[in-house]
Amino acid sequence: MTYGILFEQIQNGTFPGGHYYAHIPSLGLTTHGDGVSGAREAAFDLLELWIAEKRSSGESLPPAGEFLLSTIDGRGL
Repeated sequence: MTYGILFEQIQNGTFPGGHYYAHIPSLGLTTHGDGVSGAREAAFDLLELWIAEKRSSGESLPPAGEFLLSTIDGRGL
């Protein structure tokens, strides 16, 4: 299965510079890593564990939905 993944640079000061969140929106999963490649690797590891857990408990895997990305400008708020 192929799931959409969204990367977002972490800018809240909790992590050192260059860290990114990796969101898998259709599954409600989020992790993080150093750089986009580190976040992608962490997301892959999380997805593997999540799928293994679902399979071991006999649950079905949800289909990967359509993934769209947009932005919105909060200017003036």
